[in-house]
Amino acid sequence: MPTYSIIIPAYNESQRIAATLERIGAYAREQKWELEVVVVNDGSRDNTVEVVNRIAQSYPFIHVIDNPGNRGKGYSVRNGMLHATGDVLLFTDADLSSPIEEANKLFDAIAAGADVAIGSRWLRAELQTQRQPLLRQIYGRLFNLALRIVLRLKFRDTQCGFKAFRGEAAHRIFPLQKIERWGFDPEILYLARKLGYRTVEVPVRWAHSAGTRLHPLRDGMRMVLDVFRIRWNAMNDKYKPQATSPSVVSSQ
Repeated sequence: MPTYSIIIPAYNESQRIAATLERIGAYAREQKWELEVVVVNDGSRDNTVEVVNRIAQSYPFIHVIDNPGNRGKGYSVRNGMLHATGDVLLFTDADLSSPIEEANKLFDAIAAGADVAIGSRWLRAELQTQRQPLLRQIYGRLFNLALRIVLRLKFRDTQCGFKAFRGEAAHRIFPLQKIERWGFDPEILYLARKLGYRTVEVPVRWAHSAGTRLHPLRDGMRMVLDVFRIRWNAMNDKYKPQATSPSVVSSQ
C-alpha cells in the first residue's frame, strides 16, 4: 500500500505528460516516497497512453486507467481517486501548474490534522510565477463570489487543480460527486464540509499554462450553473452519505 497516490487527469496530453511524469518520478525517488501515480486517460485521441506506458518502464509505480470515452475532468479525478490506494491522495493537472515540489505543503497539512488540503493561488499571490490573463482573473473573482453566496464556501481559491485528501475522506467524498466536468471542485469542497471534514487552504507556487482548455466564458457559464445544481442537489437530499459521519468536526 503506497503512502501517497497522485492522480493526473489526461485528455490529449501527449505533448506535456512525459515531462510531467519524469519530474514527478525523479522527485518521488529523491524524497523516497512510497508512491503510485494514476494517470486517468479521458478518451484521448492522441498517443497519450503510449507516452505514459513508455515512461512507466522507468517508473513502475506509474499506471493508466481509462474512462469510458471523454467524460470530463471531474469524472477523471473521481475515477482516479476511487481506484487509488494511498493513505493520502492528491490530484494535479497534467501541466504541473503547481510544481510537484509543492505537494509536501499539502501532505504536511494532512499530517498536521487536516482531512483535505487545497492549494491556493490567492492566499499569497506573490507565489504566482505567471498570472492568468486579466479577463480570467475577473471571471474567477466573480465565480468565487457566487460560491460564497450560494454555497457559503469561503475559500480564496477553489479552482486550483492541486488538492490532497486523507484516504478515508476521499473514499467517502468522491462516491457522492455528481458533477463530471469543470465545476466539480466546489462540489467536492461542499461535500467535505457536509461530511464534517476539516479543510485547509494552503498557499502554493503556481504558473498559468497557455495550453489550458478551459474557455473562460463558455465553461465559466457552465460552472456557474453547476453551482446552482450543487445547491439543488443538496436541497433535494441527493448527497446522502454512504457511511456514518466522521468524528472530525469542520472548522467552517
